[in-house]
Amino acid sequence: MASFAYKALDVRGKNVSGVREAESPRALRAVLRKEGVFATEVCEARKKTVKGKGLKREMDLKSSFDRVRPQDIAVLTRQLATLLRAGIPLTECLQALLEQATSEKLRRALADVRAKVNEGTALGDALADHPKMFTDLYVNMVRAGETAGDLDQVLKRLSEFMDGQVRLRNKISSALMYPIVMAFVGIGITGLLMVVVVPKITQIFDDMGKALPWNTQLLIFISRIAGDYWWLMILMGGGLWWLFRRWQRTPKGKLRWDRWMLKLWVVGPVVRMVAISRFARTLGTMLASGVPLLRTMEIVKSILGNAVLMNVVDKAREAIREGEGVAEPLARSGEFPPMVTRMISVGERSGQLESMLETVADAYDTEVDLRVTRLTTLMEPLIILLMGGIVGFIVLSILLPMLDMSDMGG
Repeated sequence: MASFAYKALDVRGKNVSGVREAESPRALRAVLRKEGVFATEVCEARKKTVKGKGLKREMDLKSSFDRVRPQDIAVLTRQLATLLRAGIPLTECLQALLEQATSEKLRRALADVRAKVNEGTALGDALADHPKMFTDLYVNMVRAGETAGDLDQVLKRLSEFMDGQVRLRNKISSALMYPIVMAFVGIGITGLLMVVVVPKITQIFDDMGKALPWNTQLLIFISRIAGDYWWLMILMGGGLWWLFRRWQRTPKGKLRWDRWMLKLWVVGPVVRMVAISRFARTLGTMLASGVPLLRTMEIVKSILGNAVLMNVVDKAREAIREGEGVAEPLARSGEFPPMVTRMISVGERSGQLESMLETVADAYDTEVDLRVTRLTTLMEPLIILLMGGIVGFIVLSILLPMLDMSDMGG
């Protein structure tokens, strides 16, 4: 379905314009006519404008850089909930969101959703046609809200959930940014020393005709390899990374890698806590919105990001289908901490599973924050010590032969 820009007149004779998706200009004119709007000009919409007669044509040169972020969807969801709570009809809400959207991709998606809703399609079904922007979780919660008749409350809950996920992701990313930058700076400085500085200094040692210490010989060997075969090292590194990524995408490779990540010292507990927090928050939010449990478990499985825990949730879903509760199969797996399974079990018995899951998610979000802070605090001195060790090795490997030369000269 293509996007078309149009100019038109409404029933009051006022000029209106916009961008809508349709099968053809004729189909767009028919849709607009049903809405009481009469198109005067219609042409295919593209990105960059080129002056010409009538409507400006746009060339799609920036579409590859136009990305709809999760934050944008969260803001849109919150605004839609506010507009619906104010009693504004859904199609007018979508039109208001369309007019203020800054991303062209999002504008096209909203235009298509509005057109379909105006033709009688349910909002959830219209959103499902844009899976890259609106996930299964999003679509199913909207469908549940439409069925229960409390769409504004569901959208509010959904926006809060998305805000929480974005905050958690940003918190982890910002905490790890400094160690990553330090690591890249250290690699860059070391590479510069080995390729540019060390060869010039060690050239002096070749004229000495004297046996060099083992560390100086190792330094010269590494420097020559880095200087003469840097291109081969880059190719080999790229090739190994490609092979690793290809292996990681296989079911067996992903399972082994994810199992190793869960067992990794310091990092493993954080990975597990993030996944459990996401599991509890998503499960609680969707159940509170009226999504059926089996469908919720299927969606929750897809957002965990860890194959080991995904298999656990998949087996739990089958056990629930056979009549068990949520807590028992999770406890049998041994992958979920006893505190989590006990709280879920209490929530099931008391009929307050949703609130108990929210409590678990809040507790694990706090714990993740503390663990990430400790991990960052631990990584910073380790990186500094590693860089200091490498620089110290280079300096000693150069200074020792030079001290020998000065002793010989004395």
